[in-house]
Amino acid sequence: MAKFRDSERTNYIIQNWMRTRNTIEFLGLWEQLKNLNFNSIEFDAFRNESGSNSFTLTPKKWIEATNSIGIISKSGRCRYGGTYAHKDIAFEFASWISPTFKLYLITEYQRLKEIETNQYNLEWNVKRILSKTNYYIHTDAVKNFILPNKNYEKDREWIAYAEEADLLNVALFNCTAKDWREVNPDLAKKSMNIRDIASINELAILSNLETLNAQMIKEKVSKTDRFIKLREIAKYQLSVLNEKDFMKALKKRNDNVYVEKKKRLEE
Repeated sequence: MAKFRDSERTNYIIQNWMRTRNTIEFLGLWEQLKNLNFNSIEFDAFRNESGSNSFTLTPKKWIEATNSIGIISKSGRCRYGGTYAHKDIAFEFASWISPTFKLYLITEYQRLKEIETNQYNLEWNVKRILSKTNYYIHTDAVKNFILPNKNYEKDREWIAYAEEADLLNVALFNCTAKDWREVNPDLAKKSMNIRDIASINELAILSNLETLNAQMIKEKVSKTDRFIKLREIAKYQLSVLNEKDFMKALKKRNDNVYVEKKKRLEE
């Protein structure tokens, strides 16, 4: 980097950088964090002298006096000769030698932090979402709901043969896994299931239903009674969450899937 700045005065540029107090303090702090054998006494002496007109410091002198590991100095003009440093120190040197590089570094850091903190990044903060959903469920006023007049409500003989997973599926999605596969054959061939296209709201509620169902099983509640209770809870929680705009924004939609599902239920 120094050679790129001035090929005739590379050693002078590095030495001029190392004689400043800010550089000495930076190098000393880095060594204290990374180097157990760092000579802090010699470092204090350099720091006290730094900044004066008579003070000079070379990489070799710094390494020998402080037992530094962050900077390496090799003699010779061959391919591997010269002064090298850990990337942390190299960034500091580059920021000193080039204001343009420093600005780019600051800009890039800010860009990466924005990506990291972006709430719509590829990975959602699931714990935060679930805590918000439970908050709305517990604080919303109790409302009355009428269960839809579907076949699953009229004829409950299927419950005796249903697995626990399908009990939850019908309670929340109003269809079994088999029903979903029949109306979505293309997705089923891709090994997808009804839960893969569920919204964030529905997945949050499903987690709640699984916990409630497990508790009712321990209490030896009949499967029919469990279904009725789970169905009511699913309808209530879904109606509460779907009224919240920020949750709607996170909902995955597939028009084809929902249209086909709706047609089947109407038939």
